[in-house]
Amino acid sequence: FFCHMSEPEKKVEEQETQGLSKAAKKRLRKKRQKEKLTEVAVQEVDYWDAPIEVDEDALDSNKKEFKKGTLKEYEFWKDQPVPQFSDDQGKNEHIKEGIPIDQVQQEPYKLNSVLEWCQVDIFDDGEMDELYELLNQNYVEDAGCTFRFDYSRGFLKWALSPPGWLKRWHLGVRVKKNKKLVAFISAIPANLRSFNKVIPLVEINFLCVHKKLRDKRIAPVLIQEVTRQVHLTNRWQAVYTAGKLLPRPVSVCQYYHRSLNPKKLVDVGFSYLNPRSSMSMMVKLYRVPAATKVKGIRPMEKKDSKDVHRLITEYLTRFKIAPVFTEDEVEHYFVPRPGVIDSFVVENPETNELTDFVSFYTLPSTIVGNPRHSTLKAAYSYYNVSNSTSLKELMQDALILAKKDGFDVFNALNLMENETFLDDLKFGMGDGKLRYYLYNWNCPTIASKDLGLVLT
Repeated sequence: FFCHMSEPEKKVEEQETQGLSKAAKKRLRKKRQKEKLTEVAVQEVDYWDAPIEVDEDALDSNKKEFKKGTLKEYEFWKDQPVPQFSDDQGKNEHIKEGIPIDQVQQEPYKLNSVLEWCQVDIFDDGEMDELYELLNQNYVEDAGCTFRFDYSRGFLKWALSPPGWLKRWHLGVRVKKNKKLVAFISAIPANLRSFNKVIPLVEINFLCVHKKLRDKRIAPVLIQEVTRQVHLTNRWQAVYTAGKLLPRPVSVCQYYHRSLNPKKLVDVGFSYLNPRSSMSMMVKLYRVPAATKVKGIRPMEKKDSKDVHRLITEYLTRFKIAPVFTEDEVEHYFVPRPGVIDSFVVENPETNELTDFVSFYTLPSTIVGNPRHSTLKAAYSYYNVSNSTSLKELMQDALILAKKDGFDVFNALNLMENETFLDDLKFGMGDGKLRYYLYNWNCPTIASKDLGLVLT
């Protein structure tokens, strides 16, 4: 399989293999890959000493939908190693133990005879165009089919190629006859802390099947095949999100929206004008200041990666479930990329110390069937760290910066400490919920405020 290596890793390999025959190089490479696989194991941390307890408030707030889940039969998920609605909530452990890699199914799962598996090369312009078109026409859209996510090519490369990414985990399905790409699913490597344990897992994303093939039960086979591919690298857990209710969410988050261009949002049906209000009143209500207020705020640069890594790492220890980033991952995910990710640091003008951090990513939506507007430019709150500046002040500046850059709306989930600014900064509750799930890991369902993970 293809594994992305960092420059230092490439140099080490060149030094170790210098003067060796091709066969010897191959044996050494296999040995190194095997060593990497054996390193993948759940680790306990010493900085989380709170007990693993059932959060009765979190259960109570999700009582209605969890009850709905117990009454429904999930044909595919009932046989998967995922927490069921009736399972004991007081654990923090795997559901099914991993097996030796040579016992993992070696052959791909079977598809319909007219279809075939493929790997999608995201750095090949032609294949990236195919993936973009598939997602643009067939991926997530709202209930009224008015708005459809429009992930840019740059965004997809950013999201799918973090340190350690594998090409084999960018899994596609093509029609044999004309080679048309009709389905896709992806996995990327990550480390996630669940209470006191850090789990090496994958984030599953971009599960998409062409609309004309939705009745062919391709999605379950996609999930099984990407799971098999992940198992072959000695990883046994995954995290993923969905709007729909499946067995059993580890957390349920609510979307909130902050209008930046109210007139356009009303024109396209994203927002509605209150009968007792006028458009001029609405524009005035959602106006943001012309200039930022936080002293020392500036765009993040590559040289800031080490300090930003420190800030984020310290901050995320507050939450029951949160990612554990490496410095390379921080550089990849947070160094600004035009039209993809915006990150800002607050630098103390006297000490030059970085004290705070705020970030948001760009995810526009295609507006379907509107004669005046074709795109809704949306910013999504990503990771934010508040130390010497209040979170409300940081997010106020984020709104100002987003408005200056032409965004129509700023979206946020009510996870981490976001609820401390949502009302004051005039975010309105949306219709949608985002549910977080863990594969092959059982832990208590937690409140959204205790979740420190944002998936793009």
